[in-house]
Amino acid sequence: MKSKVLVISSLFLALVLTGCGSKNADNQNNVKDNNINVESKNDKAVDQKLDQLEYKSGDQAYIEINNNKANLKTTDWKYNHVVYADLDNMNRTSAGNIAYLEHRNLANGSLRSTQRVEPTAWHQKFVNGSAIINRGHEIAYSVSGGISLDGSYKPGLKSGDQNNIKNLFTQSAFSNQKVQTIYETKVRDALKEGKKVIYKVTPIFKGNNLMASGVHMQALSTDETLNFNVYLYNVQPGVQFDYATGRSKVDKNMSVPTPEGAPNFNNNHRSYKNNHHYVRNYRHYNNYHEYHHYR
Repeated sequence: MKSKVLVISSLFLALVLTGCGSKNADNQNNVKDNNINVESKNDKAVDQKLDQLEYKSGDQAYIEINNNKANLKTTDWKYNHVVYADLDNMNRTSAGNIAYLEHRNLANGSLRSTQRVEPTAWHQKFVNGSAIINRGHEIAYSVSGGISLDGSYKPGLKSGDQNNIKNLFTQSAFSNQKVQTIYETKVRDALKEGKKVIYKVTPIFKGNNLMASGVHMQALSTDETLNFNVYLYNVQPGVQFDYATGRSKVDKNMSVPTPEGAPNFNNNHRSYKNNHHYVRNYRHYNNYHEYHHYR
């Protein structure tokens, strides 16, 4: 009889500890059920599971994959270049890109030019004066200095990737500026310290959707001091996206918490809508704000 009581008590305690009433817990449990947060060396299988996730208002803006450890090998870094995958049959950057980077790839932001490429699902809208989507780079401008369109390093090139259609996808302004920048900064800082970095970024498209549901980011330095593996939801506070088309509608009930470490940036610059992100054409180079020019 005592053993039965102990079993029931243990089950009750387990239910309480899992936080089954929490929206965030629902998604985190789903991730664990799909074995995304356990060791996995098959990125394709992981990405197939990621496209099954759906963001719920109030959840955190990103999740960690494989205990935040990259599925990359330090021995794969052979020489400085970027592998730009071809677009799929729907003109999407669904295969992702992988970069083998070093210090010389840090780009000069003053050389950046206007971006005009419109990735699939590009339907810009301004809400309260702010652009809600950006041209999201897989391999950021700031860490792709000297990389040509074919992915090779050419010393004569001083700027980073700008209008390479194989490297751009439609990304929410929040995901781009408040979440992805956190991890791009980690890569950039590692390069500044002279480290060599393998960096892989894959937008995740569900089915035939033209807009990515999120983006899978991984990085590993050859000395393994930099190591992360995360999935960022492609969401925007106060906005609901139709990922099939990229069109959107205002939804005041859509809440997306700003993650710790996100930079402060106000993109209320409608007059700058001809620049690469529609919002980032002003000069502000000190510290964290260099990102908004250098990406």
